[in-house]
Amino acid sequence: MALIPTTILTGFLGAGKTTLLNRILHEDHGHKIAVIENEFGEENIDNEILVQDSNEQIIEMNNGCICCTVRGDLILALSSLIQKKNEGKLHFDRVIIETTGLANPGPVAQTFFVDEEVGTYYMLDAVVTVVDAYHAMQQLDEYEEAQRQVGFADKILLSKTDLVDAAQLEILRQRLTRINPRAPICAVDFGNIAISEVLDLKGFNLNAKLDLDPDFLMAEEQHEHEHEHEHEACDDECTHHDHDDHHHVHHSDDIAAFVFKSTQAFSTAKLDEFLAGLVNVFGPRMLRYKGVLLMEGADRKVIFQGVHQIMGTDVGAKWAENELRESKMVFIGKNLPKDVFIQGLNLCLV
Repeated sequence: MALIPTTILTGFLGAGKTTLLNRILHEDHGHKIAVIENEFGEENIDNEILVQDSNEQIIEMNNGCICCTVRGDLILALSSLIQKKNEGKLHFDRVIIETTGLANPGPVAQTFFVDEEVGTYYMLDAVVTVVDAYHAMQQLDEYEEAQRQVGFADKILLSKTDLVDAAQLEILRQRLTRINPRAPICAVDFGNIAISEVLDLKGFNLNAKLDLDPDFLMAEEQHEHEHEHEHEACDDECTHHDHDDHHHVHHSDDIAAFVFKSTQAFSTAKLDEFLAGLVNVFGPRMLRYKGVLLMEGADRKVIFQGVHQIMGTDVGAKWAENELRESKMVFIGKNLPKDVFIQGLNLCLV
């Protein structure tokens, strides 16, 4: 039986998740979608907002955040769905999990790798994060949850872009790219977006072709270059900045990304030992990591990715005859010691 693709829909409070979900459920796309949603408190009004006459199956979880305190309930909900599907009581071919606005998406993503029954029936397709363009800068400043939601994203959807001007939008795009350079960003207008921009993204599919966009490699290098110039240029006039003006303040986010590249092959034994140590020490702070690896003596690429302490590898395509053989790895996490990672990875090279 084919695995059921599952999308985690996240985003900070008021970003527009329910609007987007409502749009998806109304669209005549031919998919049968089961929805698992949750909200704090005893009353969940989202179910009243969402379609009333559709065939979608909406499962409410009102006892807190599915992403932390009740991951066990998420497993039960997914198990219940598959049981009812097998009994012919429900008919669906994909699942969307809408998290609460204060959620950390990490543990819910891990569910698909740590629970055997969930992994038998479901495939985590992608984490899609909705970002409120009007309030995002302040939310990213004040709430680590907002940074985490961006850091985990396979795709970022910008809502309320009509409420900001082009300059503000560009500053926000640059900041989101610094936090997570591997997630494409696109605008969504009141939930109106092509279904292909949300479903079947294969953001978590190890067997899918892994495209590491060279633009994010350049983006990280450019960010370092700009940061050096900021320190050089920052003299007494820096004290005159208006710290409420997002156009002039440099925002230092706890969650950020960095990249490792090398055309030298890795030693399998050394890399395995080093990565195991990294995950053991820094796993809770490692939100997402992913890459293509050039391994000693291998004629195929090795695909590597992980979420927190859950790490896996898979064999990819053969290296093409004229292709540059190069390892590319991106790490997104909270206050990760970049130098420790880079130096350690260099020591794992042949």
